[in-house]
Amino acid sequence: MSTKSPITTHILDLGGGCPAAGVAITLERQTDSGWQTLAQATTDADGRVLNGFGSEAPAGVYRLTFDTDGYYAQQRLECFYPAVTIAFKLTDTTAHYHVPLLLNQWGYSTYRGS
Repeated sequence: MSTKSPITTHILDLGGGCPAAGVAITLERQTDSGWQTLAQATTDADGRVLNGFGSEAPAGVYRLTFDTDGYYAQQRLECFYPAVTIAFKLTDTTAHYHVPLLLNQWGYSTYRGS
């Protein structure tokens, strides 16, 4: 049994009307010397990464980078944003941070989920 990471994500492909499976995602944390890569994961069949980003998340500024170009290339579709990068700040180390991405070929939206 796996434990859910303190940072999770879910991608819905609004253009296709389905979860975005197979999207490569990189998690980084900002340090004094720049961005440090912490983990890389790929969305599952339901478009989720629930346990791919480690078991701890100290307070700080993080970013998730989604390889949207690779996702749409697999479908032989063009996209306007080849990558989507979402930066966010964690302050409560006991909280769960869910960062959903609503995606289509020409745009995206995000929010803090639960």
